[in-house]
Amino acid sequence: VLDEADRLLEQGCADFSADLELILESVPERRQTLLFSATLSATLSQLRGLAANRPFFWQAEAQVRTVAELDQRYLLVPEALKDAHLVHLVQTFQDQHEDWAIIIFTRTCKDCQVLNMMLRRFNFPSVALHSMMKQRQRFAALAKFKSSIFRILIATDVAARGLDIPAVQVVINHNTPGLPKIYIHRVGRTARAGRKGIAITLVTQYDIHLVHSIEEEIKLKLQEFSVEEQQVLDILTQVNVTRRECEIVSV
Repeated sequence: VLDEADRLLEQGCADFSADLELILESVPERRQTLLFSATLSATLSQLRGLAANRPFFWQAEAQVRTVAELDQRYLLVPEALKDAHLVHLVQTFQDQHEDWAIIIFTRTCKDCQVLNMMLRRFNFPSVALHSMMKQRQRFAALAKFKSSIFRILIATDVAARGLDIPAVQVVINHNTPGLPKIYIHRVGRTARAGRKGIAITLVTQYDIHLVHSIEEEIKLKLQEFSVEEQQVLDILTQVNVTRRECEIVSV
């Protein structure tokens, strides 16, 4: 049984190929193999087409894309200013609502680690969660976030599904997700159980088409989130220097 099969079979920073090969070599050739996923990816579709016999396939139709209580915004930023905007957003929410919990989603494990180090340099109470961490480290990080010891969780898409964290007020997408369903999973971490929440996606000039795909999928147009650009520019140099220092340490 492979749960979250699309994540297990995809290539990237979390490559499970060696583990899967070891397991498949150890189990009998005559077996039933079950793949479960909330997202039908291109990899799963390809496997379905390559099946030696006719596979049984069932897909549940999900009617609800995102909930009405979720305030969905985008922030159009130049690629070079993404980190400065992120720090400004976190500072703004921390100043206005010190008790709010924030999840920041990133594309790669390295980005996750570097951003966590960077935010800690700015004295934000953050903790990282990604697939390159050992299982006990993941449990420890998640426990600290759920118990409000740390108010900020920086994570890859390993945190987008399967986690029960009801009290999250803000989700920030450091990158625009390449697939609308990944976006839906990410922003679904907030506005749960009837609560209100806000999701902000940092969109660069290269991501406009991705936003259009997301809007088409959720049947809703994202609203722009406004910030004081001068405040972002005031911290730009400090953020960039800190980012470079953290990248050097993380190598």
